[in-house]
Amino acid sequence: MQDTSPPARAPATPTPDPAARCPVCGRANTCAMAAGLPPRDCWCMDVQVPPQALARIPPGQRDRACLCPACAAGLPPPRASRPGSAPI
Repeated sequence: MQDTSPPARAPATPTPDPAARCPVCGRANTCAMAAGLPPRDCWCMDVQVPPQALARIPPGQRDRACLCPACAAGLPPPRASRPGSAPI
């Protein structure tokens, strides 16, 4: 009898959770909620994020993605993360 089952596939590479990445620079946002912790444990509950920093979140990700502490403080993203910049 012939084996007619499909060939075994290699395990899929896990994809990074987009909720754990800053939508502006792509770095880890250290979001407590993305890590499954209570919202009160998140670093962002103790800081005021300037409106200019929130405005940098792409429209499709607003109210869905969290900034990293650096982007929330209004710091520019690292050079390699900026669109159109060459890696260092």
